[in-house]
Amino acid sequence: MLIALSEYAKIHNRSGDTLRRLAESGRLKTAIKIGRNWAVDSEENYPARKRTKQKPITIVSLFSGCGGMDLGFIGGFDFLGKSYGRTGMEIIWANELNPAACRTYRENLGDYIVEGDICEQIKNLPPSADIVIGGFPCQDISINGKMLGINGKRSSLYTYIVEAVRKTAPKVFAAENVGGLLLKQNEYSLNRIVEDFNSLGYNLTYQLYHAEEYGVPQTRERIVFVGTRKDLPEFVPPAPAAHIPVTAYEALHDLEGHPEDKPFSHIWSKAKVSGEQGNRRLAAGRPGYTIRAECHGNIQFHYSLPRRISMREAARIQSFPDSFMFPCGLRETERQIGNAVPPVLAWHIANAVKSVIEGN
Repeated sequence: MLIALSEYAKIHNRSGDTLRRLAESGRLKTAIKIGRNWAVDSEENYPARKRTKQKPITIVSLFSGCGGMDLGFIGGFDFLGKSYGRTGMEIIWANELNPAACRTYRENLGDYIVEGDICEQIKNLPPSADIVIGGFPCQDISINGKMLGINGKRSSLYTYIVEAVRKTAPKVFAAENVGGLLLKQNEYSLNRIVEDFNSLGYNLTYQLYHAEEYGVPQTRERIVFVGTRKDLPEFVPPAPAAHIPVTAYEALHDLEGHPEDKPFSHIWSKAKVSGEQGNRRLAAGRPGYTIRAECHGNIQFHYSLPRRISMREAARIQSFPDSFMFPCGLRETERQIGNAVPPVLAWHIANAVKSVIEGN
């Protein structure tokens, strides 16, 4: 039965102007114009609102490792009872040299990881992306490394982040490295990196982050460079999110009675005490010490058990969720965890980057 458009509007609790627009646009299928007025079949369902799907923010990731930084940037994981929601970002291309790390990445994040040397793969970058991220190798800068700075073969690889930004013209780029880059002996390296990033024509900031201030149960210092396109707001670093750091006990105590479990990576090195590096023990009442990549089995001892911490416990200290699997042996897993950017820290940085892109 035909009824006046004004009556149809009352039935569906909508304004007459809204209904007239729907009739004129053809979205009310039975609407007909009679003289100057509209009529519509009373049985017609009110048209559902068309939802426009928001396009994801796209990311290119270099030196991706097992995926710690990438997991943080896409979000959607739980850690120690807290949820770290999806950010609306999507990795469209990632690269890593190490085959075992690529295997871990594929199992947890996706098949878009490209295995191979960035020197050769840089030519295969997608033509554009909203964000470029990467934790460039730090062994030549770390205080536990050879201190060769950017003259070392590995730490000079940051130049591929520069090249990736030139090729893809992102809105934002974020590059992570060790806090030791701020030491006096690395002054030349820092200045050179800043100069090269500044040459891209972005607004550049860099800041030292203390991971334990963001909910990571570990004292870990990392510097993050962020470049934002000139037409966008400048990057504002995320404020600390944990006023009381998470302790090693809070992060690990529920695993104390858990038996060895290889699929869960709850396995540990049997290496005996060997010098300062191999003799450190976690303190239950404070965050864990920095997890290193090249400790050769001499990872820290548990705060109360007569063994070294397991790979799952190391992953917890790095803020990986328990759902993140490491399908590799102990040494490879140890290396991947130690090289990673803590996902929880990366998540906080990602949300600050998202604010820039959204113009907030």
